[in-house]
Amino acid sequence: MPKFLIQATYTPEGTKGLLKEGASGRHAAVDQVVTGLGGQVEAMYFTFGENDIVLIVDFPDPVSMAAASLAVKASGALRTRATPLLTLDEIDEAARRQVAFRAPGR
Repeated sequence: MPKFLIQATYTPEGTKGLLKEGASGRHAAVDQVVTGLGGQVEAMYFTFGENDIVLIVDFPDPVSMAAASLAVKASGALRTRATPLLTLDEIDEAARRQVAFRAPGR
């Protein structure tokens, strides 16, 4: 199942919701979205700095990740960025594939 790193920053309105619900309330909401799309939350952490929350989630396919992302962004409560995570075996497989590429100017 594809894995994704999600980094999110709460908007002021989203922060108000977090303060009202608490972290456990947000975890339940995230879990509902992810499991509802056939996925699983592997890890969820609140952070300091540029991002307020970091998650590692498994989804059955990239379209499920996109559906979750669209719904969350449409709420206006969070700004998010999802990064696909690849295993070592997947990178080894990619390294073995032949790619026809010509660098600019060569």
